Amino acid sequence: MSSAVAGYKATLGADAPPACYDDLDHAQCLFIVGSNAAFAHPILFRRIEDAKKKNPAMKIIVADPRRTDTAGSADLYLPLLPGSDVMLFHGLLHIMMWEGWINADYIQAHTQGFDELKTLVRECTPEKVSEVCGLSKDDLFTAAKWFAKSGATLSLYCQGLNQSSSGTAKNATLINLHLATGQIGKPGAGPFSLTGQPNAMGGREVGGLSNLLSAHRDLANPQHRAEVAALWGLPEVPAKPGKSAVEMFQAAADGEIKALWIACTNPAQSMPDQATVRRALQRAEFVVVQEAFKTAATCDYADLLLPATTWGEKEGTVTNSERRISRVRSAVSAPGEARHDWKIVVDFAHRLEAVEGAMGVGSEFRTTTSEATHNPDRNPALTPIALSPETNSATPKTAPHNGLSTSPGRTDATLFPYPSPESIWQEHRESTRGRDLDITGLTYDILEKQGPQQWPFREGDTTGKKRLYEDGIFPTPDGKARFAALPFVPLAEARENRYPFSLTTGRLRDQWHGMTRTGTLGRLFGHVAEPTVQLHPADMAERGLQDGDLVHITSKRGSILVPAESSDSVAKTQAFMAMHWGAEYLSGCSSTGEPLAGVNALTTSACCPTSKQPELKHAAVKVLKAELPWTLLGVAWLPEASALSAREGLKALMARFPFAACVPFGRDRTGLLFRAAAHEAPDAALIADIEALLLLHSADTLRYADRRLQQHRAVRLRSTGEGRKLEGFLLAGDTSAEVWLKALLQDELQADAYGRLLLMPGAKAPVAVKAKGKQVCTCFNVSEEAIQSHLIASEGSDEQRLSRLQSELKCGTNCGSCIPELRRLVKFKVPLVAA
Repeated sequence: MSSAVAGYKATLGADAPPACYDDLDHAQCLFIVGSNAAFAHPILFRRIEDAKKKNPAMKIIVADPRRTDTAGSADLYLPLLPGSDVMLFHGLLHIMMWEGWINADYIQAHTQGFDELKTLVRECTPEKVSEVCGLSKDDLFTAAKWFAKSGATLSLYCQGLNQSSSGTAKNATLINLHLATGQIGKPGAGPFSLTGQPNAMGGREVGGLSNLLSAHRDLANPQHRAEVAALWGLPEVPAKPGKSAVEMFQAAADGEIKALWIACTNPAQSMPDQATVRRALQRAEFVVVQEAFKTAATCDYADLLLPATTWGEKEGTVTNSERRISRVRSAVSAPGEARHDWKIVVDFAHRLEAVEGAMGVGSEFRTTTSEATHNPDRNPALTPIALSPETNSATPKTAPHNGLSTSPGRTDATLFPYPSPESIWQEHRESTRGRDLDITGLTYDILEKQGPQQWPFREGDTTGKKRLYEDGIFPTPDGKARFAALPFVPLAEARENRYPFSLTTGRLRDQWHGMTRTGTLGRLFGHVAEPTVQLHPADMAERGLQDGDLVHITSKRGSILVPAESSDSVAKTQAFMAMHWGAEYLSGCSSTGEPLAGVNALTTSACCPTSKQPELKHAAVKVLKAELPWTLLGVAWLPEASALSAREGLKALMARFPFAACVPFGRDRTGLLFRAAAHEAPDAALIADIEALLLLHSADTLRYADRRLQQHRAVRLRSTGEGRKLEGFLLAGDTSAEVWLKALLQDELQADAYGRLLLMPGAKAPVAVKAKGKQVCTCFNVSEEAIQSHLIASEGSDEQRLSRLQSELKCGTNCGSCIPELRRLVKFKVPLVAA
């Protein structure tokens, strides 16, 4: 969220989102840009749908290069070209000024810098904006009018603006529109950044960036540093900011940084330019990974693996997008040697203090590292190791630090006197005194008894502040907001003849981040079962591609192999791939044997110069059809107790193929799907290893092999009270039978009528198979076929048919994430039956 931080600070004076969720009920116009909220923020999107239902006159504008489910809800959809957001915002302001739709009184009373901005956007005419953004002039005028003339306009935006080489400019120029029209500081209006993680706001509050200190203080500000030093009982804190994430890994790859401690993140999946990141992890002489899931790709590079607790085992507080602090309690105890992140850090600090004390008061302590080449014998299969647990009272008794004056509540014994999460939070609370996010009036007791509270919540207050800047006074020296006169800068990596496609990335509906947690549940792969890259149907046709054909997606940093999928949601010369697919699920190797690592092998580390956030949302790529004639598919149900180890075993074999993917499936049972492709058949031993991991090596497994044709098939059946059912199969060389064998297995259909016919090649089943079809509702396992069958006999309006569908099949009645897709099926897939 660093671009959102920088954008708020550049315009409003502080990293403080001024709006709240209740504003959805008051908004007359919603401007959603850089966010597929239907997938990324499904609960919030339910509130948007409810608000629209209560106020049908509310206008929804969605700007996105891809026609997402969120765009499907729009009254006006703006399919702007990737990276053109700043030009769009400047162009809308140009129209507003030309048409007299700005609020001159608000600008005069509450802002500064409008004249400079006016000069800048004078050249952003509708004609120019239409050309740069790929939008019609009529749509630009409509968007400008709705935004400016609405009684209340609320903007919602997320990583599409943040993860950009112009991230700060995108955020700030959107806020310009609110300031110019006075659409801020009143119910239903304001710029509202949606956080990409559950506690992203909390991380910002405590200074979770390399140039920040607690309570929105800047490391570059001497007064801010002095305030924090006084709070901590130190003579000073470092004036030099640390490196941003991208800079840190580049420095490690160059040998400048010798040790890395990685907690709560998975850079071997999530960082851009994976070749550099993995070179850094290999070259670093000591890598500590603090992680709750050993399957995370970064764990493969750990010299020391510290098992940490995950969200259901933690205690403390989190802060959401609307500045609301919630008290979090553990639901279950931590398993095994897993410990809380804060406890690991505090115990390490106590050991460091003990070492420093043993070396003498005032002495300098530095770790020494060898300049020798990093140990090539690192074993990636590490056993988790934990620091020895200590009781909270085991505080090391070191000598006082030389020349330090301790702050109230501290002792000379330790600079880390934190026996509990509450003690840490209390120090953070004190750090906010007098700041824009002052929470000195808030206590754990209030959070327990009154529930989540918004900041600021100052000493003496009885409630937090719902929305900010209602009085038009901003946290700047003169109390006025600043317009940001930032020019439009094209993408860091524009499309060109060699790389003619724009690759964008985003979320899947049912998955989260790198899928270290959600990726363990087969039921969450029902909506999108395997990694693909989406291309426009015309681009598919021009390249002779069919759905499922493998393609090379290549950027200036790397190349991956992935199946292609035709989709009307992407424009021509654009491609889309979900951000979640990393080396845990999708892999392969180059012609030199170098491992490839998911979608972020392609993305660029080019950063916003202010926020340092990388341009993860765009890369210039080329798309070429892959010629890998030999294919393999293994699908099997497995005992739940052994499924994870089988998946890890298959993951180790993925790099043996130019292309491979391994994903779970299943709802009430646990299954694994392994897919691979190569130029020719591999050794029989490798196929045997895959068979063994999928439990296809038993005596009751039927087999067929033809060495001349490089074909191999194996199937295993299980006897039940209802007859025999397919438990697993492997197809190698000719995988065309996948279309009916997968349905037979995954839908657990009867297989008694097949016998050895299960070994037949070909896409046509020897006995008719009726598959359930694509899953639409994950919560209640409702397929598209079931929905369409219901709609054929359904009468009435779209809303009546949707309501009846939800009532009878239950789809869309739990989390609601599938509702946009249900609306599409109701509206387009099945014609209305005449009343």
